This record gives sequence, structure tokens and C-alpha cells, in this order.
Amino acid sequence: MIDKSELKLVEAAASDDPFDLNRLRLNPEMLEAISVTKLLTTVPVRKPLPQDFVRVRPEPQYRESLAFIELKDDRETFIVDLGAVPELGGECFFATLFTATTRTGVLFMWPVKIPVDGRTSEWNVSAATAAQHAMKDWVRVKSNMSLGAYEIFEAQGSIPDPIWPELSFEEIIRIAFKDKIIRSFDHPVVKRLCGG
Repeated sequence: MIDKSELKLVEAAASDDPFDLNRLRLNPEMLEAISVTKLLTTVPVRKPLPQDFVRVRPEPQYRESLAFIELKDDRETFIVDLGAVPELGGECFFATLFTATTRTGVLFMWPVKIPVDGRTSEWNVSAATAAQHAMKDWVRVKSNMSLGAYEIFEAQGSIPDPIWPELSFEEIIRIAFKDKIIRSFDHPVVKRLCGG
């Protein structure tokens, strides 16, 4: 027979147990009180990855044609304000910046080069075609060096439409290019390009 002092020791041991489920169990009221909002703090600027199915936001206000400078070694892309530094036009490429997302909900900005002086390339034409298809369907975009263009693969299964963040295009650009806009010759990228 267990005496009362031994019973108190057993109860104390149970309550000091870090895995005591009576202490760890969530109160259902706590679950109702907790609500979170995912903040969008990073938006990559890149092409779709070859293994990702992507969609492009179809509304015209979620794309814009801009001037860019790309530092390939650093894998960084900068917007150039040609109104402020028109002399950089020869260093830029021109592209339509599309708002896109992956199936896993990663929002990204996809720059698709546009023809200048009537010069086109199959890479740019096929990328633009892929972006147009991605406005309606989930697609994969994969480079084919032998073809000299991107191949477009349309998803055959039934994939739900993406849930887009409730942000304007301008808000998304501010996140994607927070410190990557060139508006003067004092910018470090300009100094680097000029050998300074």
C-alpha cells in the first residue's frame, strides 16, 4: 500500500515532467486567438526555374516595360531611370517586367527582353510567348540550346489558380528593387561599369 507522502512524490514527478501532456496540450481558445499574416519582404527578379510550373498575373497593370542593367557575375538586376541618366541607354537592356508566381506561392518578377530596332531573338520571342501562355495556364519554361529558344510545357492536371498577394504592382516593385534603382552617375553600379 502506498502512503500519502509517496503519492505526493509521484504527482510532483508527473507535474515536473517536461513532456506532461496535461501541461503541453493546447487550449482550443488559443487557436482562435492566433491569426497571422504572411509579410512579403523579398521578391526575386529572375527567369522561371526549369523545374517550376509558373503563372503570370494577367492584368495589364501588373507588368511594365522598363530599362535594366544586369550584373551577371553578381546575379543582380537594377532598374535604370533613363530620364535621370539617359547616357546609360547603351548599357541597358529593355524588358517587360511580369509579375509571376510558382506553384509553391513564391512571387517573382520576370523580365522578358523586348526587341530593340526590330532585332529579335528566338530566346526573347519564346520567353514572351511563355509569359502569354502563363497568363492562362500553369507552364514550365525550359531552355533548349539545340533549338536556340525556350520550350514551353503546359500542365495537364487540374491545378488551382494562384492566390495573388493583395499588393499593387508598384508595391511589389518597391520590394523587388528596394535598393536596386539607378538614378545618378554616383550609383556604385555606374562607377563599376565606368571602371571607377
